[in-house]
Amino acid sequence: MDEPSDQALLARIALGDQGAAQLLVERVQPLVVRIARAHHSRQVPLDDLIQEVLSTMFARLHAYTPRPGIPFAHWLSRLAVHACLDRLRAERRHAVVQVLDEPQRRWLDVLVLDRAPPVDEALAARELVAVLLAELAPRDRLLLSLLDGEGRSISEVAVMTGWSALVIKVRAFRARRRLRAIAHVRYGELVPGGAPVHPARVKDPA
Repeated sequence: MDEPSDQALLARIALGDQGAAQLLVERVQPLVVRIARAHHSRQVPLDDLIQEVLSTMFARLHAYTPRPGIPFAHWLSRLAVHACLDRLRAERRHAVVQVLDEPQRRWLDVLVLDRAPPVDEALAARELVAVLLAELAPRDRLLLSLLDGEGRSISEVAVMTGWSALVIKVRAFRARRRLRAIAHVRYGELVPGGAPVHPARVKDPA
């Protein structure tokens, strides 16, 4: 037997069909888990964020409008991304600056001074990026995670966030500048050279 389409499940859910709701959860959960795992706040357990996204999905189904050629998963991806963004905003209000260890300090030199990367220190690189990303504004952190961390294309990020390609390009450029500026401001004593542009002076596109 052919599986019902997303639209068929949504129509049944609107009539109160709990079985259809369970089928929809089983169908979309891998997508929700993938997005939540990549962008969840350290202060919120992953399972809690997944349940929050699914609950929000059902609460907002009345606002979903099918569009030709655009699958339901696109709408859900955007909802999940913005749920993660809200959590990142909450986390940033309680952020704690972390102390870098020696391998991370060497990777900081790579980031700020464009030196050759140390050999066999991929873990230190990932940890350093995580430390610095945690200090970015939530939108910047989410954007660089999607583009650089997950390797998503600009068109994919546009679908997931609702931002235009131009806004994504400009915001990504400025986010990377801000990342370097934060590295200087937070850990400037580790890096020789003059003062960089302050993070607060790197403005987002309108």
